[in-house]
Amino acid sequence: MSNTSTPQPLFDTLEHLQEQSEGVCFWSYLKAPYPIDDIVIAARFLQAYKGSQGTFNAYRREVERFLHWVVLVAEKSLNNLGREDIEAFIEFCQEPPKNWIGVSKPARFILKDGQRVPNPAWRPFVATVSKAAHRRGQAPNIKTFELSQASLNDLFAILSSFYQYLVQEEHARANPFALVRQKSRFIRKIQGASKIRRLSELQWQYIVENTQKLAEKFPDEHERTLFILSALYAMYLRISELTANPRWAPQMNHFTRDGDGNWWFTTVGKGNKERQIAVSEAMLEALKRWRKYLAYSPLPSPADYAPLIPKNRGRGPITSTNQIRILVQYAFDAAIEQLHHDKLSEEAETLYEATVHWLRHTGISDDVKIRPREHVRDDAGHSSSAITDKYIDIELRERHESARKKRIVDDEVI
Repeated sequence: MSNTSTPQPLFDTLEHLQEQSEGVCFWSYLKAPYPIDDIVIAARFLQAYKGSQGTFNAYRREVERFLHWVVLVAEKSLNNLGREDIEAFIEFCQEPPKNWIGVSKPARFILKDGQRVPNPAWRPFVATVSKAAHRRGQAPNIKTFELSQASLNDLFAILSSFYQYLVQEEHARANPFALVRQKSRFIRKIQGASKIRRLSELQWQYIVENTQKLAEKFPDEHERTLFILSALYAMYLRISELTANPRWAPQMNHFTRDGDGNWWFTTVGKGNKERQIAVSEAMLEALKRWRKYLAYSPLPSPADYAPLIPKNRGRGPITSTNQIRILVQYAFDAAIEQLHHDKLSEEAETLYEATVHWLRHTGISDDVKIRPREHVRDDAGHSSSAITDKYIDIELRERHESARKKRIVDDEVI
């Protein structure tokens, strides 16, 4: 086996993958003899996930890594792998060669002389550091790369799904991932429910109040952010549900009123599933404030096709999730600064790690305390109540309260 070659990207963005797979000569740049039929069928498999950018990216990452290992390390093809090969692949992923690891996520392909060519800076694995460590000036280091348990779970799930497709297409005889015994060697089982990453009540209060003050002073810069924060928290939206994409573009008339006078918001989420979200009175007030800033009528009509979150410059809706992340991070940073100023450093330090998705978690966690879980489940777009149950932390509180006064040594014995 050889793993000395530095891999090159195989699959382009979703927009270019179709033309790439139709012109199989595209992969002629590869330095190793990749079985072209393996690459083409993998490209067809990935195109099935064009409904969700996030899902496509995750599946592309795992399939691409696997194909590189199959060719460059195992020197085999997809249809002649066994259980031992899969176990070797997993161990390889836990400690890949240094030349397979990068410290950033550059584009897979770049334009050169009008042609899309592989980016030499791209690597299959990426070393990262936490947000808090990055703020402290710590840079990613390939020597400290570690594959997380979540990444291992993704690896098993995605590549097992990939092989199910290959078997159905008669491109492989069996699914070798299903043959792996003792998966516990690689995947750690977690006892009890996993911890939901969310904001504390105080952190959320500081974020909202600081953003409100900023919006009053500088509305052109911060009214948009205030509405985004409200929508992510109050309607449990994912960041992708606030941005326009080829399958859905949020519009003002996606807020609708039913025959009883109740307001609902329609969105399309994971798995390309459309759902209706009950709009609270507070969220309706946030919408009115946002529309007032935009010089619109207080509430939208069915004919109001204006973008829900228009671009600051130019026409049309925001299409970049990164732009929303930047706006939300500014609000987080302002709250962190104020928390430090008010000598609440512990709350400030934990807020360093927060991401946009924590707002969805926080909204669900807060509402599941006061609303029927089935209502929260449907508004959040959870596939089952079991997922919503993860946000119920009442039992954890009672469990901790019962342990609070446990003694190590009886006072009377001392």
